[in-house]
Amino acid sequence: MRSVTRKTLVGLGVVVLLLLALGALPSYLGSGDPYYLEATPADDAEGPAYELNATEDGIAEQRFQYFFAAVEADDGRSEGYQRGAYGLKEEFAHSPFDEVATFREFAPAGAVEGDAVFVRYNDTRYRVTVTQP
Repeated sequence: MRSVTRKTLVGLGVVVLLLLALGALPSYLGSGDPYYLEATPADDAEGPAYELNATEDGIAEQRFQYFFAAVEADDGRSEGYQRGAYGLKEEFAHSPFDEVATFREFAPAGAVEGDAVFVRYNDTRYRVTVTQP
């Protein structure tokens, strides 16, 4: 193999490894107190809400992992999420803020109340917020 070809292949390999690391690394970065997505059953069960239907292929569970973790948790709170320095993590990693933004974007009129959004899942209406204790 020629020297130029070898250097080109090594350079491409380094670039590929750097891109893979850039995709995986931000999820491990974090600083400050954690944020939690909280899902508590709402008092008014019949009000407007974003309708979340879990599909058989698990797409909803992957897209709304913080919401499902909060619904399944005894205290109604997902696992903690720490923001990254300089906003890098938010650009490359999924966060509870992304889920709440999606709920707010597609929620019907009256389903948003301040920082909270109402989501209906399995015939239960949840009040969903991102909190930091």
